[in-house]
Amino acid sequence: MTRILIAECKQEVSTFNPHLSNYDDFAIRRSGELLQYHRAVRNEIGGALSVFEAEADVELVPTYSAIFITSGGTLEGKAWERIADEFLAAVRAAPPVDGVYFCMHGAMASEDEPDPEGHLLAETRKILGEAVPLVVSLDLHGILTDRMLEHSDAVVAYHTYPHVDFFETGQRSARLLLRLLAGGAGPVTAKVAIPALVRGDELITATGLFGRSIAQAQALENSPGVLSAGMFIGNPFTDVPALQTYSFVVTDNDPDRAEREAVRMAEGFWANHEQMQVNLVSLEEMARIVAAPRTGTLALVDAADATSSGASGDSNAILRTLMESGYRGRTLVPIVDAPAVQHAFQAGVGAVIQTTLGGTLDPRRFQPLPVEVKVRLLADGRFRSESFGEEWFAGPTAVLEADNFTVIASSRAVSLYDRSFFYAHGRNPQHFEAVVVKSPHCQPHMYADWCAGMVNVDAPGSSSANLHRLGHTRCARPIFPLDASVSFTPKATLFQRSHPQKSSRELS
Repeated sequence: MTRILIAECKQEVSTFNPHLSNYDDFAIRRSGELLQYHRAVRNEIGGALSVFEAEADVELVPTYSAIFITSGGTLEGKAWERIADEFLAAVRAAPPVDGVYFCMHGAMASEDEPDPEGHLLAETRKILGEAVPLVVSLDLHGILTDRMLEHSDAVVAYHTYPHVDFFETGQRSARLLLRLLAGGAGPVTAKVAIPALVRGDELITATGLFGRSIAQAQALENSPGVLSAGMFIGNPFTDVPALQTYSFVVTDNDPDRAEREAVRMAEGFWANHEQMQVNLVSLEEMARIVAAPRTGTLALVDAADATSSGASGDSNAILRTLMESGYRGRTLVPIVDAPAVQHAFQAGVGAVIQTTLGGTLDPRRFQPLPVEVKVRLLADGRFRSESFGEEWFAGPTAVLEADNFTVIASSRAVSLYDRSFFYAHGRNPQHFEAVVVKSPHCQPHMYADWCAGMVNVDAPGSSSANLHRLGHTRCARPIFPLDASVSFTPKATLFQRSHPQKSSRELS
């Protein structure tokens, strides 16, 4: 039997979110529980299992899974130490294995470790040795560090944004690992660093310019001799030294082709990078737009407080602006505010309470908003996402009504890239004149296909697309769009198990 170790450690952080993540913000699963959960969810490990379990001679060795309930602020040091210790202890306790599949994100960061994924990979190599093939799947919003590539045989990245290929990415990873285990393939990776941080609709792979880069990667992966290819556009809100965009190509023992194709992908991306930004409207302009006569629901996109990008979720900026402007349309708003929820639970359903909303986690950006609300519903905040079936935990949650505003307040953040949070608490966005969407992009059917319009609001927040607002101090400079007149000459770095060498060539 071929024994394959499976482990997972995933989190995406905004280092501009002042509220630190902690250990209790992760769902921890071990051994058989890891397999049981992922067999029912269409994510990366679920996809990998569909491949591995179809092979009669493969024995799975599930070890450890730490999945952040949603993205958040920088992981506190002690929490990171505990997760790393548990992860590596599980690897250490596993029986001898023939191969390894790790499911990771790539935009994790702790107080003391800017590259947690690279650390786990390096320490795993110390435990298992250099000979065991190891494949890692990563989010295309990850930050592809040298250390990740030095200690893995190959990486596989998502090919879609919004992300709809979790399952397929796991399948691609599993097939690649099986190919390496079968012998005869010698992976060599070329990586090109691109000084750009990008946002906006042009990143939507089905319709935007970034889709051209992904199409190149997919064509490469479908060609003989290429094992993996893709782009990492990073998470602009994870301000660490390696933050920027990367192209990568993994070939079967063909370093020249890996270099050539990674450079070609980087050049194609750079040709379009200036168009990969967001046109934002001010809060004041948003108030004028939403007040204009129309038919249908208007989506007010508050990407600056996107919990799936690492923001705190406690922004009341749009709610405050609409209230102060006298807007009378029925409006649906999500917010993270544990004290308000606790107050609602103490009062009970039907009670009218004086409370505040917002500003509990990021008080520098948001001040608590005094409101009188009626408690309409109380819930435990446990539900499954409509997108891929993951278990989500919002903690105790309250539906609060302040005149024409319906606020769903949770005790902790959950991802808001679909409508699950609203549906789970009895509210359909289509029944409102306006809905606050705290995600930069969702699958089209979630909002864009039926909304009367999508308004990208220049609100404050730790995941603002107005990157100049944030104050980067650690990423490499100069970098677009933070600096003027950024130049780019593509240079490839080669990695081949596990002695990277810098390419002395500059390919045009």
